[in-house]
Amino acid sequence: MMNPLHDIAAWRGRPGPSGIPSVCSASAMVLEAAMRATLPTALPLLVEATCNQVNQEGGYTGMTPADFRAFVEAIAAAQGFPLDRLILGGDHLGPNPWKALPAEEAMQRAEAMVSAYAAAGFTKLHLDCSMGCKGEPTALDDATTAGRAARLAAVAEASLPGGDIPAPVYIIGTEVPIPGGAMEELGELELTAPEAARTTVEIHHEAFAAAGQSEAFARVIGVVVQPGVEFGNHNVIDYDSAKAGALSAVLGDLPGVVFEAHSTDYQRRANLAALVQDGFAILKVGPGLTFALREALYGLDAIAAELHPGARPRGLRATMEAVMLAQPANWDRYYEGSDAERALQRHFSYSDRIRYYWPQPEAREALDRLFALLGDAALPETLIGQHLGARYADVRGGRLAPQARALALASVEAVMQDYISACGG
Repeated sequence: MMNPLHDIAAWRGRPGPSGIPSVCSASAMVLEAAMRATLPTALPLLVEATCNQVNQEGGYTGMTPADFRAFVEAIAAAQGFPLDRLILGGDHLGPNPWKALPAEEAMQRAEAMVSAYAAAGFTKLHLDCSMGCKGEPTALDDATTAGRAARLAAVAEASLPGGDIPAPVYIIGTEVPIPGGAMEELGELELTAPEAARTTVEIHHEAFAAAGQSEAFARVIGVVVQPGVEFGNHNVIDYDSAKAGALSAVLGDLPGVVFEAHSTDYQRRANLAALVQDGFAILKVGPGLTFALREALYGLDAIAAELHPGARPRGLRATMEAVMLAQPANWDRYYEGSDAERALQRHFSYSDRIRYYWPQPEAREALDRLFALLGDAALPETLIGQHLGARYADVRGGRLAPQARALALASVEAVMQDYISACGG
């Protein structure tokens, strides 16, 4: 079977989609909304897990790659989303989760992770060995990075499950700043230099050949670059097509390759469309989707407080504050300022580090209580206007049911529609 992404570089030259969103989330509601939004389109659905989120040791979700596949496929079955339109990917696969260890030990763990992803049938693998391990520089030179990526490609190729699952396509390269959004307020971004993008491909080509992985390199379809988009805790840097012109032009020298843009969250629809038109055909989005879901959930929390005062021992927002304060590891070192400023960021930062806490038992219980309390009742339009204003027009127009779950899913679907439209879906 041919990998559906094998010819993505040719999509712009024919009718139909010219790019694809990459949904980077382990939220069941986000994935359900993504499937609902994608189902009526001509696009497959690309869902990706990161090395820290899902790995052979469980990651922060507690899921191995096989577990994640089962998790996503169960949601697809419930939604009637065809499995042959589902693509699973692994993001930043390399030693990053174990970079505090010596390089060889970290790489052995990375090999086990890549093997688990490949064996579980993930068919888009981003190999990223750019980070230094114990005793190494923070960022490694191109030759070392490429050599380690080729080593991981060999492991992946040896672990393929065969059968009807197509061979994986590969993504190489990395972006600056760090994955998942910058910590500080951002100003001007440094785009990837055109020559650096070209060099990344050339050096990986050589490293794969030296490792006997030329066949795998023939399935390299994308390079991660920095096109000038990013978000921090407080602000978003918008895409400027003119500034990215020289970088975009490099694709003319790289047949069969597109650019993959990370941290495209919160870009406006016109900017997303410009990215795809300029050859940044794979658009990664994650925190932007969970941010939209959190907005909706907090709106429903406020509506529940109006309709059912005193019915819960503690509301959803108060519960999330308690959970985050009790377990600060996922936000404390990322948020700066006074106590009041940090409290605001815990809930409303663009980096949306609250997303790490929704799987916590106390958070899940609070969310279950909220949806049980609101049930399938029609919520007052006036309260929807007050607390979920972006959904009001669709409710008034009869296009959206004024029910809690429908309103939450629609909030995520609205973000997905920006990406689907930008990709020509």
